[in-house]
Amino acid sequence: MPEHTDISLPSDAANTRLAEEPRYLSGFGNEFATEAVRGALPVGQNSPQRAPFGLYAELFSGAAFTAPRAQNRRTWTYRIRPSAAHRAFRPHDRGLIQGTPFDGSNLAPNRLRWNPPELASLTEETDFLAGLQTLAGNGSIPLQQGCAVHLYCANRSMRRVFSNSDGELLFVPQLGRLAIETELGRLFAAPGQIVVVPRGLKFRVSLPDGTSRGYVGENYGSPMRLPELGPIGSNGLANSRDFLAPVAWFEDAAEATDLVTKFQGRLWTTTLDRSPFDVVAWHGNCVPYLYDLSRFNTVNTVSFDHIDPSIFTVLTSPSETAGTANVDFVIFPPRWVVSEHTFRPPWYHRNIMSELMGLVRGVYDAKAEGFVPGGASLHNMMTAHGPDRISYERAVTAELKPHYIDNTLAFMFESRFVFHPTAYAMNSSILQPDYDSCWDGLRSNFSRS
Repeated sequence: MPEHTDISLPSDAANTRLAEEPRYLSGFGNEFATEAVRGALPVGQNSPQRAPFGLYAELFSGAAFTAPRAQNRRTWTYRIRPSAAHRAFRPHDRGLIQGTPFDGSNLAPNRLRWNPPELASLTEETDFLAGLQTLAGNGSIPLQQGCAVHLYCANRSMRRVFSNSDGELLFVPQLGRLAIETELGRLFAAPGQIVVVPRGLKFRVSLPDGTSRGYVGENYGSPMRLPELGPIGSNGLANSRDFLAPVAWFEDAAEATDLVTKFQGRLWTTTLDRSPFDVVAWHGNCVPYLYDLSRFNTVNTVSFDHIDPSIFTVLTSPSETAGTANVDFVIFPPRWVVSEHTFRPPWYHRNIMSELMGLVRGVYDAKAEGFVPGGASLHNMMTAHGPDRISYERAVTAELKPHYIDNTLAFMFESRFVFHPTAYAMNSSILQPDYDSCWDGLRSNFSRS
């Protein structure tokens, strides 16, 4: 096999890796083909009797073999050693990571809001995995339904490698960039961008800026996909060509590597005698991907009244009930507001869906204060919520001229299942004890005259 010294790096060369800008392939759900060594990708056959350069052919399936072609996700990899070459897994301390079933003892019909975890609270070196804190979740991992939302707060790059058998992971950095190395290639994500890593794919998170904070959505259900556009037509919202998948990249390093995997809500660990990032070539559509949220083509009203917030859906994990998502990922980005004769902030509402929100930057237009970048709020199904008193009073007296909402990026994980907050979330010092008070003073303005 030809030597490929450009890519093979010792584990102490993290700074060198982070200095190398990754390369990408464009498109969502595309059948990609990429090789880090010319000729490593077999031609005309997925599993030849002997793969090029003595590589092992291995299929990575993200859907059932018999799933419809349009929903079927799989990738053929050609690697130096097969993934099966490892010793038995041992139990690993899961820290503040939780899986299903989520205990209903913390569930009440109350609105909840959290401050961001403080990076200063990290009194020792903490990598991405150790810094994960499960905020809330729902559904069932064994039944592949529902989702969880985690916060992360880290100050050290990972030396170990992680994979999640329970669901795909959606990273939303809020402070500091992430360099995510995977079996299929490398991706860099800054605040304002997202990365999705498929269920079961191995990865490692490095911190180019030394510290990082943000959110992770864990989807137990069907893989995220682009929502249907319906009457919007063939363009708008997130466009397929703006999603980026990595090109093939590999390490040929024969050194001990700790592998931690999440399986049925628990963490397990084993030690490999090599780097698992040894895929020299691959082709398929079950891949990690990067998306810049500034590329989202916002759709809104140009006359009066609100369009439902579903117009801000970036990605959706459908359920078996048409039009009702297992979980949606929705954003509220900078945008023009031009509606006439209309209360412009989000209206007061009760919803059959449950909403867990986060804020990447700026101010959310329905809250005057208290909802800050890095924090989160939870409004479960049929829990009444909407603008706080200050935001309401400003909106009903505002001059309704065209207005550009700038310097903001909020997002929401919306699920058909109720979110159960974890014991950590309910007992943490970041839980705001007085969230309900933001609606105090909403007096009666009723008059018959």
